[in-house]
This record gives sequence, structure tokens and C-alpha cells, in this order.
Amino acid sequence: METARPIALVVVTGFLGAGKTTLLNRILKAPNLANTAVVINEFGDVSLDHLLIEQSGEEIVELGGGCLCCTVRGDFVDLLVSLPDRRPALDRVIVETTGLADPVPLLQSVMAHPLLSQLYRTECVITVIDAITGSATLDRHEEARRQAAVADRIVVTKAELAPEDDPDALFRKLSILNGNAELLDGRDTSVVEMLLRPAFGGQRTLAGEQCGHAHDHDHDHEHHHHHEDFQGIALRHAAALPRLVIENFLDLVASQQGDKILRIKGLVETVEHPDRPLLIQGAQQFFHAPELLSRWPDNERGTRLVIIGRGLDTDYTRRLFAAFTGQVAIDTPDRTAVEQNPLSIPGFRG
Repeated sequence: METARPIALVVVTGFLGAGKTTLLNRILKAPNLANTAVVINEFGDVSLDHLLIEQSGEEIVELGGGCLCCTVRGDFVDLLVSLPDRRPALDRVIVETTGLADPVPLLQSVMAHPLLSQLYRTECVITVIDAITGSATLDRHEEARRQAAVADRIVVTKAELAPEDDPDALFRKLSILNGNAELLDGRDTSVVEMLLRPAFGGQRTLAGEQCGHAHDHDHDHEHHHHHEDFQGIALRHAAALPRLVIENFLDLVASQQGDKILRIKGLVETVEHPDRPLLIQGAQQFFHAPELLSRWPDNERGTRLVIIGRGLDTDYTRRLFAAFTGQVAIDTPDRTAVEQNPLSIPGFRG
């Protein structure tokens, strides 16, 4: 397969809750993106981000169930191979990675592939970092540092919500971490125009050692499962719920799990507004006020929640959700009471 002009590949990455999907919606409103495909990768069993993209003619493709840098890399390569046939007039592919992804293996997948390296050019790597939790996130999570280290452009979001000095301090930290990246303030109205310019003349080279990786072959790379201690808890409920119920559940989970929670996102069908989904979004300890969307993005109703974190008590969270949503739990007898009951059947151990 040959193409007269390489297809531009733009990677949008950033840690959980940084604002990637919001920025992507801004980018997709640009008038020169008519022949664009969007690939969205999500962590966990319930996929939601692709439903929040405001489609305007672009093809939205979702890769769920794992991280592009690890478990779904083969699917990603196959998808990039097939896209030019599916969209002959394709000019650009924008990839939004999961918040836990290391962009380096993704870029290497394209650059090391004999066909993809001819079909695509890596135009720009955009890393999104929020001004509220970004500095702490960089300190605590190597994934976030890797995302910032390989960026051509770094967009700082939510600066209007952060204390006055925090954005400036974050910009200084990012300048030290990646002095070659162009630092952009997400509040700038021209940020989208700046993001769409090719970086490094439209072509990027990347050594495998740039972020400490030494890849010996196409898969099973040496940093395998760098986020194996992350957990994704998917919660579903088919019936509509009172808004107070879901808010009380989230308050209790947040208060009891604390720093273990990195991201909460979801859509909720409420009894008060069944035709308008309630959007739930939180990143670390910062939660946005629940927002009623104008309509459902697909035909599925009910509640879909995803909680991503480290060291979460998964069983407790599921039981708590079941209790709040009125799901009946089968009672189990107390083992000691059964075994020490003088009327119990000999040999019965529950």
C-alpha cells in the first residue's frame, strides 16, 4: 500500500483527569480537521471517553481493555494499517491515550514498523497536565513524568481553578523536566492553532533510550506492566437512581479511599432527569460538580462508573455500590456461631 503523502499522526497524552478529552473536543472544532480519524484508548472494562467526544464528521475508533503501550499494541498497529483503506482521504489521525500510557512504545510501534513508517509521520506529541494536581502528580507518578518528557508541546489546563502561584511553579518544573517542549496555557484562545502546527518540521526521531527503555523486540518490552498496580473498578446499574444516592456514594468512597483514588468518571441516569445523563468526573482529590448533559451519547441508559486508583479496596467498593443501589446481598452465617452451635449437625462446617 502506498500513499502520496504521509498521514499526520498526533498523540494526545496526559495523566488521569488532566483534561485530554476536553482539549480534544476543542481541537476537533478546528475547520481544517475534516479528514481526521480519532483513536481513543481507555483503561478498564467500561469505556466512556469516546462517548464524550463531540463528533462533527470525524471517525471515532475506540481501543479498550488495556493500555496502548502494553496489552493492545498489536490492535493499535493493525488499526493504523487498516485506516487508510477505510478512509482514503485521510489526512490526520489523532490518538488519545489512556492516562496510564507511556507514549514511547506507541511511537516506537509506528517508527519501527516497515509499513507504518511509510504511511504515517509523527507530527506532534501533546501532553496535557492540569494546574491543580499536576505538580504533585509529576512527583508521585513516573508515568506522568514519562508523558511530559517525550512531549513536543505541553498544555497546562485548569489554571483558572488553581491558586494564583501554582501554574507558574508548574511551568518552571516542566521547563526543567523537558526543556525542549513548547509550554502552552490552556486558557489561551489560540492554543488549538498552535497545537496543530507540526513539531520539528513534521518529523520526529526517538531513540529507545530516551526515557530509559531498551526494547529488544516488538513485544514483552522491558518495562512491562509499569502500571500493574493500578486498578480499574467498573460499576454498572441498569435502573435510574436518585441523584442524592449517587452523590452520597461518591462522597463516601472519596472520604474512605482518599489518596488511593486517581480518577472517577461516569454517566448516571437519574430519576429526576432520565433523558439527560449526569456526567461525573473527578481526578485525585478534585471533583467537578456533576453536570447534566443535554442528551445521551448512545442508546445505553443506566449508570456506568469507572474508578481508577492504586491500592483500592475493590470488594468493599463493589459492595458499597450494591448497597447504595439497592442490590440484594445474600446473607452468610457467622462461621463461629455455626460451628459452636450445640444444635448444629456434627461435621457441618458451613
